[in-house]
Amino acid sequence: MQSRREILKQSATVAGLLAATGLFPRLAFAAWNKAAFDAKSVADVTKAYGAGAPTESKDVTLTGPDIAENGAVVPLAVATTLPNVKHVLLLVEKNPSALVAKFDVSDAVEPNFSTRAKMGQSSDVYAVAITADGKAHYAKKEVKVTLGGCGG
Repeated sequence: MQSRREILKQSATVAGLLAATGLFPRLAFAAWNKAAFDAKSVADVTKAYGAGAPTESKDVTLTGPDIAENGAVVPLAVATTLPNVKHVLLLVEKNPSALVAKFDVSDAVEPNFSTRAKMGQSSDVYAVAITADGKAHYAKKEVKVTLGGCGG
């Protein structure tokens, strides 16, 4: 009978060989858009997802607190009534990485999402809906943070 240590050692060896030969399953790695997460502005993020310049729209709604007591957990919600929405993005303008969340939408999904974001300081928050034809529509809200979420 093999010991736990021997089994772990063999597993690590097999995983290393698979990774070295390129046979490690690609599904094990998360797919992400590096350009979008490195972008510093709303326009750059929408461009990274293949959309044009964003325009303000009453069909996109963003809800969140006017004043967040704790920047580490700021509750935000986004919804849209636009047809043919492909992606819904949530951005915090003054965060080191502006893109906070991306939700993929299909016909089977109602474009209504809520999450919690980390904010280091008071900032404008954007909800952007990107439609199948490459148009970007946004809503904006200023959220003031009294206690920063990034160590402040």
